Amino acid sequence: MPEAVLFDLDGVLMDSEQLWNQAKEDLVRASGGRWSDEAPTAMIGMSSPEWAAYLRDELGVPLDAEEINRRVVARMEELYAEQLPLLPGAVQAVRAVHGRWPLGLASSSNREIIDLVLDRAGLADAFVATVSSEEVARGKPAPDVYLEAARRVGVRPDRSVGVEDSANGLRAAAAAGLAVIAVPNPHYPPDGDALVLAAATIGGIAELTPELVERVGSRA
Repeated sequence: MPEAVLFDLDGVLMDSEQLWNQAKEDLVRASGGRWSDEAPTAMIGMSSPEWAAYLRDELGVPLDAEEINRRVVARMEELYAEQLPLLPGAVQAVRAVHGRWPLGLASSSNREIIDLVLDRAGLADAFVATVSSEEVARGKPAPDVYLEAARRVGVRPDRSVGVEDSANGLRAAAAAGLAVIAVPNPHYPPDGDALVLAAATIGGIAELTPELVERVGSRA
């Protein structure tokens, strides 16, 4: 039996990747930088220090990384105050799984964004521990954020099930030793070599059930 379930946030519970990219693109263009079509894919899974440095060094934003991070996060807070883009069935799926296992969150979002989302969604009490990749050494596809989430929950990574949507997220969870359920992001579909790392693939978070988690976890 699995001992815990570790969720990603953006793309799994929230339809938010394009909002992050819009906030970053707006800053790049407003500051005289050079946005590229490849930037959204390149930044998937990056921690905030990593994508802030990318905007500065690769896209030419003439600000220090801390200020870049601050401005993008402030814009995301404004967008989420207007509307929280929860995916259909996300709250119900979390509650259903929470009834069986302790939950952790392993997200590339900043700490303040994680806390804001879970509070507004009414899910803060569902998670034993939440980790932002800005709190570990490396963002996804490195396994750091999942290893730390498992540590904080108090379980072995290889006895846990992860729920991920992106190629780098799938790689991170698999590298940490989790059995992974893929919820492919339609905006940024995972590469085939990442998707094969998943033990199961579902069409949306509403399809996540305790029975599926148990089945996937028992095969780990």
